[in-house]
Order: sequence, then structure tokens, then C-alpha cells
Amino acid sequence: MRIAKFYFIVLTIFTTLNINAQDNNQAFQNVTINIPEVALLDLEATNSTTINLSPEAPTEAGEALDFSNSTNSDIWINYSSIVGSKTESSRDVTVSITSGSVPEGMTLKVKAGEDAGFGDGKMGTSTSTITLNNNAQKVIQGVGSAYTGNGPSKGHQLTYALSLDNDKGSYAALDFDQSNTISVTYTLTDQ
Repeated sequence: MRIAKFYFIVLTIFTTLNINAQDNNQAFQNVTINIPEVALLDLEATNSTTINLSPEAPTEAGEALDFSNSTNSDIWINYSSIVGSKTESSRDVTVSITSGSVPEGMTLKVKAGEDAGFGDGKMGTSTSTITLNNNAQKVIQGVGSAYTGNGPSKGHQLTYALSLDNDKGSYAALDFDQSNTISVTYTLTDQ
């Protein structure tokens, strides 16, 4: 019995010394991790981000302008976003005409498609088709911490459509002297 007590006491002393020795072999360091706020937006296209929309002139007397081919889907919105859960939990992409105006008798609309799937994170969702004017309107909403990938065919594809205004008498308002270049601005905004 005495031998068992002796081994127990020796084992206890050895374990205590071993634990104390480990305390002297440790060092501690603080590591600060900073995640930057990011809000970047870009328009991408294979060739140019300038687009031309024009109805086709009639080839027979008595026919109207043909707006059926006055569309363009060459432009893509790319974005990178890091949001803050306490300050802004998500962002929206707004669109507005910031220079020039759509000629009388016509409307210019844009629709953003859903994300093409080349990035990661909380991607924004497209809203309904927007009739462009001077007021900022949401075209994509709910962007969180995400990136779309960079370049054409990545992010959200934009489809523009030029059409005759639905109001009666709009055709009478058409005037070839009102041909115009307009600036359309997209902004990644905090909510």
C-alpha cells in the first residue's frame, strides 16, 4: 500500500511540475483584423459602353417607324461590395438620366437581369423594368457583401429598350431634330 501511495505522490508531483513548465513555454499576441468597406460599381461591354438606339425607318409610304429592334443588351453591371451589419446591411443600384433627355414621343426603359453567377456573396436582385428619367430609381436591390466577377458576361446584364410612348399623339411629337445623346448614371447606394 505504501508503494502505491509513493507512486501516486511522485506522479502528482511530476504532473504538477510538468503543468508549471508548460506555462513558461507560452506567449500571447493580439491580432487585429480589419475588413475594409468596399463599394465599387462598373459598367462593362465587349466593345464599348456607348450604345445606339434608333427605330427603323419605314420602307413603304403609310408605315410607321419600327421600334421592335430598338433594344440593346451589350452592357453588364459589375460590383464589389462589403457592407456593415451595424451601419448599412445592404445596398441598392440606382439609375437615372443625368444629362440630356429622351426625345418627345419616346420612352427609354432598362431592365437588369439576375446575377450571372461568376462571383460570390449576397447578390442583389433585379427590380422591374425602369422607365428612365431624371429621378434615381432602384434597378438592383439588396446587394450585401458580394462580388460579381469582372468583365462582360459577369454581374447583371442590362437590357435597354426604346419605344414609342403609349400616350395618344406621341407619334406627332417625334422630331428628327431632337436626336440626342443622354448620360445614364448607375450608383451603388447605401440604404
